[in-house]
Amino acid sequence: MFAKRATWSSERIELLKRCFHAGLSCSQIAREMGVTRNAVIGKMNRLGLSRPKDVVARQVEQRRDARLARSTIPRLARPKRPRPSIFTQHEMLREAFPEPQPPAEDIPIHNGRGCTLLELGQGKCRWPISTPGAADFCFCGNEPVEGLPYCPGHARIAYRRAGRHRRSAQA
Repeated sequence: MFAKRATWSSERIELLKRCFHAGLSCSQIAREMGVTRNAVIGKMNRLGLSRPKDVVARQVEQRRDARLARSTIPRLARPKRPRPSIFTQHEMLREAFPEPQPPAEDIPIHNGRGCTLLELGQGKCRWPISTPGAADFCFCGNEPVEGLPYCPGHARIAYRRAGRHRRSAQA
């Protein structure tokens, strides 16, 4: 294992002391000298160098004030798209599929429009086709039901009433 070893010559120790007395942090001293922060902390401890408590308290206060000042600056947040609740989704499905509803297996799913993840957008069905990682993996890509991520055929599969079972599971 290769490790850099700092040799603490008298010149380097003097540089460490000058930086310390100038008020630089251990990270800043380490960057200045080309060693790790832990090497600086260890050498400072062996030399008996420590900062007075009032200086440390003032530095902590300055960092906290800077953090508070940053938090008051408004961030550019991306607008949140409101998601419909499950009840709203079921209402949308009822409007899209008036009674009587055929079984989910009977609604045709139009294939042939498959798209990759990069081509997938708001106006395309997000139902995955095949196994992720397979060469033929893609997404449905058909036009979705308004307000839902799936086309009518896949929405009927994805949003089923409780207690409903697939015909293939019963067979």
